[in-house]
Amino acid sequence: MFLFGMKTMSEALQKLSGEKLRGVMRTMAGNRFAGVGSGFLVTCLVQSSSASTVMMVSFVNAGLLTLVEAIGMIMGANIGTTTTFWLVSFFGFKFSISAIALPVMGLALPLLFARKAKLRDTGEFFMGFGLLFLGLMFLKDSVPDIKSNPEVLEFIKDFSGFGFGSTLIFFVFGIGLTLIVQSSSVAGAITLTMAFKGWIDFPTACAITLGENVGTTITANLAALGGNVQAKRAARVHFVFNIIGVIWAMALFTPFIGFIERLMPGNATDPLHMPMHMAAFHTLFNIANTALLIGFVPQLARLAERMVKDNPAAPSRDHVAYESPLVPHTGELNLAEAERDVQRMGQITRELVTGFTDLFENPPADPAELELRVKAYKELEKESDRRAIETTRYLLRCTASGVSEATMSRVTGMLRVVAELEDICDCGYRLVVLAERKHRKNRDLPIEARKQVRDFSQLVLQFIDFYSGRLNTGVPVADMETAYQLEDLIDTFRKNLRKASMQRMSNSAEVIKAEMLYIDILNNMESIGNHSLNVLQSLRHGGE
Repeated sequence: MFLFGMKTMSEALQKLSGEKLRGVMRTMAGNRFAGVGSGFLVTCLVQSSSASTVMMVSFVNAGLLTLVEAIGMIMGANIGTTTTFWLVSFFGFKFSISAIALPVMGLALPLLFARKAKLRDTGEFFMGFGLLFLGLMFLKDSVPDIKSNPEVLEFIKDFSGFGFGSTLIFFVFGIGLTLIVQSSSVAGAITLTMAFKGWIDFPTACAITLGENVGTTITANLAALGGNVQAKRAARVHFVFNIIGVIWAMALFTPFIGFIERLMPGNATDPLHMPMHMAAFHTLFNIANTALLIGFVPQLARLAERMVKDNPAAPSRDHVAYESPLVPHTGELNLAEAERDVQRMGQITRELVTGFTDLFENPPADPAELELRVKAYKELEKESDRRAIETTRYLLRCTASGVSEATMSRVTGMLRVVAELEDICDCGYRLVVLAERKHRKNRDLPIEARKQVRDFSQLVLQFIDFYSGRLNTGVPVADMETAYQLEDLIDTFRKNLRKASMQRMSNSAEVIKAEMLYIDILNNMESIGNHSLNVLQSLRHGGE
């Protein structure tokens, strides 16, 4: 129930602030210090370091963050996740949890049936908040009191008499616990409960907490399995960063714990005060580790590059591995990779139309070279087909766990844009084939017609450049007026050129085959104009 409450609360927070969080990640990662602040803020809002680090891996995979920028954000995420410890320690062990959880859930219930999406998302957040603390209450009640069950302590004592070896044992236990529950927050709540019930002492709890810091890095590495090299490096840095922290924390374990005991009020041996001491340990460990390593971000990046080398032969999917059930659902925040794919499809449309103009005006004399160039454009068209399928699947997967109405509208627009761009790529490749056929079958056109094709191509390319510059920025009303003017101009151009072509065919039967090819070129160009307008209309609809 605690895990489900955490998941519900995190997803509701993503829906409430998804677009703003994406904006924070884009604008606040300019340097490593801003990146730390950005990572801290995002993790505090999402209340899940796993979700925020997976999102960072996604941004690196999409090329929106560099590896160096992501390292700073990962450091901030480690600090941000400590807020969950303070939240649970303060509310979960200082007050009657049922006195908090049940009224909050009661207030949340009517909001879940509100008409406004933001009210429903707010209700979902408070319902998750209530479930989280209700789950914590059940967890506390299910853990037996050590005074009534002294045999449990005897079991723990079997691992407690080995000095530093015991610290390592409980460190490994923390890693294993986090891997089992797949949430450092849940693992932390279990550790806090064990400490509160007197099962473990303060040093043991701190050793387990260090293990949980390492265990939580596994999630980002799982997500990066299907990503590109940079995504894998970002996930690897997360692991290395926490491992380095554990090394120095283990070396200074006794004095560090002593410092926490002197810093925090109350006796760390008292189970009532131990949760707050653990929260302080967790926070100071991550702050100190960030302060220690923030000056070595370039070195960490180079270390990751040596650990994960470039391998052009290795297959790599376009998106991080969200299919894994162990990776948190962060669809609200992970549209960056889909935006990257849409941008790439926009580039392919221009490359294909430019390829047509090159082949039409300057065909290679060697038939073998002509065939190779056509094959290269065929591969581009195949890439557009593959990206269209994978991006559509990815967008549907992003929305599977529930997203805000604004994001759903944006995704709907992106799905339509992907389909239209794929159609433009098909038209572009058909133009390439027509240019190849004109050269191969020697279909000569009048000089005037060749000039008209060149002018028409430039108009179409102008429209392509117009929508390409707005694929990820939105389309204001003024731009739609320009789009309608361009589309009308393309229609008028095609009608006038087609009429002139029909006139030439009526004057001479010998030019019919060449003119029919010419008309096919005009029709495909007009189709590109129609699809281009549809792209802008879809972007306009998705941005509203």
